[in-house]
Amino acid sequence: MMPLIWASREGHEKTVELPLGVKNIEPDQQGANYSRTVLSWAAENGHERVVSLLLGPGFVIPGGAGRLWGKAWQAVGQLFGRRYVNPDSAGEYGKTPLLWAAQNGHDRVVELLLECRDVNPNRSDSYGRTPLLWAARNGHEEVVEQLLGRKDLYPDIPDAGYGQTPLSWDAGNGREGVVRLLSKRRDVDPNSLSKSGRTALLWASENGHEGIVRLLLELGAKPNIPDEEYGQTPLTRAAQNGHVGVVKLLLGREDVNHDTPDRKFGQTPLSWAAGNGHVAIVKLLLERGDGTPDIVDTKFGRTPLSWAAGNGHEGAVGLLLEQRDPKPDSSDAFGRTLLSWAAGNGHEGIMKLLLCRGDVSPDTRDTDFGRTPLSWATENGHEGIVKLLLCQDDVSSDARDTKFDRTPLSWAAGNGHEGVVELLLERCSVNPDSSSKSGGIPLTSSRKREQ
Repeated sequence: MMPLIWASREGHEKTVELPLGVKNIEPDQQGANYSRTVLSWAAENGHERVVSLLLGPGFVIPGGAGRLWGKAWQAVGQLFGRRYVNPDSAGEYGKTPLLWAAQNGHDRVVELLLECRDVNPNRSDSYGRTPLLWAARNGHEEVVEQLLGRKDLYPDIPDAGYGQTPLSWDAGNGREGVVRLLSKRRDVDPNSLSKSGRTALLWASENGHEGIVRLLLELGAKPNIPDEEYGQTPLTRAAQNGHVGVVKLLLGREDVNHDTPDRKFGQTPLSWAAGNGHVAIVKLLLERGDGTPDIVDTKFGRTPLSWAAGNGHEGAVGLLLEQRDPKPDSSDAFGRTLLSWAAGNGHEGIMKLLLCRGDVSPDTRDTDFGRTPLSWATENGHEGIVKLLLCQDDVSSDARDTKFDRTPLSWAAGNGHEGVVELLLERCSVNPDSSSKSGGIPLTSSRKREQ
């Protein structure tokens, strides 16, 4: 790296000033490694006095060169003994001095560069990111305000990689101050879509930025625009991630579709909230009263109650069971009931809630494997649930499944669940010598496993 570039990078004003006084030294020289000028390094590191020196009348063309800047100006300058600095020269990554200064929040350097007529405030780097986008993404509010003060600045230019505008990036990152500044410009579109079809409102809702959601709605953001990949709305994303405040804001709008299933899974906001155990949001959605709490998703054929029971969210299950005709004995696309999922996953509290009702069958087989809740519980060693099921009069303790021809004892013994094996052997109806299709006997399988 050349001495002049080193000095500008480190901010040594006097060391920069000395070689600039020598006529055969070019002030706009670029380093061989990074193709960056002296001004670029000084701007990146916020060395205001060095930048001011390089942008002085001795080096920058008075009045600006407009769009004619280039090697021709240098040639003319050299002919008459003048030397010039291009304030808008792009180097590594296509970044200009203004881009570097804006990215790092050097507001005074940005101010100096914007005073040059040759500086284009909308020029993007090789990633398609403008000075405004860099400043906004990094939360440099003073720089954002400086750039937005330019009448020739376009505030809605998306980047090349994700197609996100400054508003989109900052809505998702929770930079409310920057969003507030951007919202003052009439040429900012709150409904612009990224390459994945996401709006700024969807990003803010997904990440729980309540203040920004409120700002965007005031700015005219449409609340029902789904993304392209999953077909999920801002409400779906907020409900899915448990952002109660955002859900309240969106449900406060009369034009919000609160019961719309997404495109990829066919799940409603209620389904996602119930499945993830967000009880407060489940309550908010049920209070709307005009939805369908037992709606079945299109991918798995499961209701919100099924998701809550299978994932062990007792509070959500309790709320959903209080609804009119909750269908607690319905089965999904695999033929599995709520009880089957709760038993297989070891959710004892939910088992108790379901078994105390008179409308739940404790011995229903699923369609894919022909297995009962007891079969699933014994395989996974859930002793408490096995006890609960064995206390039911209508539970067959020795029923074989249709897929593997194995009994609950076979599953428990094969997986080494001794406590469950003992519980089953206490039942007279359990045959310890019953073999499966493979010819295996439960207790023999258990001994082989121990060896």
